[in-house]
Amino acid sequence: MEEFVNRVANSGLVTFNLEEFIHPGERVVYDIKDNLFHGLMLREKDFREFIKTHDWTQYDGQNVAIICSADAIVPTWAYMLLAGKLQNHAHRYVFGNLEALEQELFQEAIAGVEVEQFRDAKLVIKGCGEKPVPTYAYVAIMQKLLPVAASIMYGEPCSTVPLYKRPKDKVSA
Repeated sequence: MEEFVNRVANSGLVTFNLEEFIHPGERVVYDIKDNLFHGLMLREKDFREFIKTHDWTQYDGQNVAIICSADAIVPTWAYMLLAGKLQNHAHRYVFGNLEALEQELFQEAIAGVEVEQFRDAKLVIKGCGEKPVPTYAYVAIMQKLLPVAASIMYGEPCSTVPLYKRPKDKVSA
């Protein structure tokens, strides 16, 4: 009887799964349109009163995207006041939509990756997972890992697309 050899297990490939970097916190949108007078303009006195009396604890640990969906001119200081109140409650907040928020969350997670553990490794950046990972996260992790990896592939260890292989004459720095 012929013995089967698991070549994937013996290959030395290291799988890097970006799904593990998806922040578990809730994502919410704060739309400043709800603070506009007649949906047209922001009145400073009313807005400052709202800032003082609003229950900011509802944003504890959440990830907040701050937008204005109305066609109105909102002064920059209004967004800054919101940021000041969210600072002690939200995990992360950004000016922009949920996509901008997700990008910020991935950037934060990828910035924390200690690349030395991947020095001279043969990496497979996992694709086709259960949770959607935005394309910009794949680009950002490539940028982070290229200086240290011996090779980088995309997909699953049993079926990969080669992306990068360090030339033999170049030693990682």
